Amino acid sequence: MESIIFNLGIILVLGIITIKLLNRLKVPSFLGFLLIGIVLGPFGLNMIDDAFLGLSQEISTLAIVILLIRAGLGLNRQAISKVGRPAVEMSCIPSIVEGLSVMVIAHYILGISFIEAGMLGFILASVSPAVLVPRMLDFIRRGYGTKKGIPSLLLAGSAADDVVAITIFSAFLGMYGGSNINVAGDIIGIPISIILGILIGAVFGLGILFIFKKWDFSSTEKLLIVLSIGILLNSFGELVENYIPVAGLVGVMVVGFLIVDKLPKIGKELSDKFSHIWFFAEIIVFCLLGAQIQLNIIPEIFVPGMIIITLGLGARAIGVFISLLGTGLNHKEKLFCMVSYIPKANAQATIGSLPLAAGVASGEIILAITGIAIIYTAPVGAILIEYFGPKLMSHDEAEETEEENEGVYA
Repeated sequence: MESIIFNLGIILVLGIITIKLLNRLKVPSFLGFLLIGIVLGPFGLNMIDDAFLGLSQEISTLAIVILLIRAGLGLNRQAISKVGRPAVEMSCIPSIVEGLSVMVIAHYILGISFIEAGMLGFILASVSPAVLVPRMLDFIRRGYGTKKGIPSLLLAGSAADDVVAITIFSAFLGMYGGSNINVAGDIIGIPISIILGILIGAVFGLGILFIFKKWDFSSTEKLLIVLSIGILLNSFGELVENYIPVAGLVGVMVVGFLIVDKLPKIGKELSDKFSHIWFFAEIIVFCLLGAQIQLNIIPEIFVPGMIIITLGLGARAIGVFISLLGTGLNHKEKLFCMVSYIPKANAQATIGSLPLAAGVASGEIILAITGIAIIYTAPVGAILIEYFGPKLMSHDEAEETEEENEGVYA
């Protein structure tokens, strides 16, 4: 236990220093956290205790719950309704197209099973809010693309993007190792699990609303109640997965959405607090991810990994294009939306190590490609967004203020 606490202290100190240094260089800080994990991990200085690494799955699961509560608390009914159908399609079509494409490509390039390739596909199949959100809010502030609501469209679409990818990834992880696997049945069960997740999340969310209206709680008590409900929802989904498919993680986000929609003041308060928790969780999750990357297989997996990731991004761009049909956006604006969906980080760091922790045969390969994807797409995506934004979007009056849009995905 003392070793775990020591590791935690070292990682947090180095993580905070990294944030200060990389913010000055305008480099995403999570890349620094990843490097810390690599340096301190078994293939570096070997300073991280095995017991701490053994907690990766539990820590990652908790991080997923925190991330999706933040997503729910960040959703805004007005902003979503303004961008309408394309926002809904942007939240699922690009992820599904990329995930399925990577599944097929990885199966043939790496020679792994379709189920293992499906895990990889949907680990990679989501955009990074850590890269996308602050840049979209900056474009809103500066008045780029606001007339057509392009930044709001991307914010709203990315808010549920993680949920779709994580839910389908969870389904593939659940399929692995089964003695009587019915892939078609499991795939059909995905929309059923999402619907049931929404329903159970609504029940728990309404219960929380009743409690919050009936009794007074401190900010910390509210945070702990919501976090506990999120953990219980996720656990419930895992508990009944052999009997009935329930996407507990979708329910987690629904709880957050109901709170911010019905009690916006409390929702904003909780959103700020969960942002602080994520600040802590992000450092730990990315460092543990870096520590588990098997550097010895990087050389042999690098080229096929880059091919898989790049072809997956191409498929994702096609998914974005399909989602934007009939929106009235011109070719330049559609191209900007494609570019904005390149960066990967948050969900990949959160679930990238789960196959390895669950004993999946290709877990090391999946983890290595996940690390390559973050290092490759996060800085490239950030640079391309900042470079092409002013060139591909019109400069309008800032019709939407940052305050109006920070609730789309805080």
